[in-house]
Amino acid sequence: MSSDNHGHDHEPAPGTAEPEKGEVWGTMGLFETPEALYHAAEKFRDAGFKAIDALTPFPVHGLEKALGLKPTRLPFIVLTGGATGLTGGISLTYYVNWDYPLNISGKPPFSWQIFIPVYFELTILLSGLFCFFGLWALCRLPTYFHAVNRHKSFPRATDDGFFLTVEAKDPKYDAEKVKALLEKAGAKEIEEVCS
Repeated sequence: MSSDNHGHDHEPAPGTAEPEKGEVWGTMGLFETPEALYHAAEKFRDAGFKAIDALTPFPVHGLEKALGLKPTRLPFIVLTGGATGLTGGISLTYYVNWDYPLNISGKPPFSWQIFIPVYFELTILLSGLFCFFGLWALCRLPTYFHAVNRHKSFPRATDDGFFLTVEAKDPKYDAEKVKALLEKAGAKEIEEVCS
């Protein structure tokens, strides 16, 4: 085992074949600090790359701006869920009161004030469900395998490694230029990964 890999042995076991590789997915570079990753992301963004991403063991403040990411659509998905819950609650209580009216103490058949807890609960319930499933959809989950898993040091992404990825689908992608730009930004263990 080599010590430069934090004790991980990435050589295939004797008698086992190398896993079959697919088409090139992109290039990954490892950075030792979040600051280095942040500045590298800015360099790639400023160079015009669009299909870039970062993999970090903890949130890095401002990294989404350094990557040039658009704001998430999740708040609108949650708002849609809340509006659906509120509308559904009002429709349900209106329907059951007109379909089966109860004349209690001369109150009108539909008195919305008594149903505020129902409206509140349905709004919160559907907001939460839309948030959960919307996040799964936006993150393309479940994903059982991703090309980034092929990088020999990828397990460090949950410990102390900060990765920048550039996908091959980017119009500006050129493996040699990307590698040179990653090296210039201070990346280590630069690898081209396949799907």
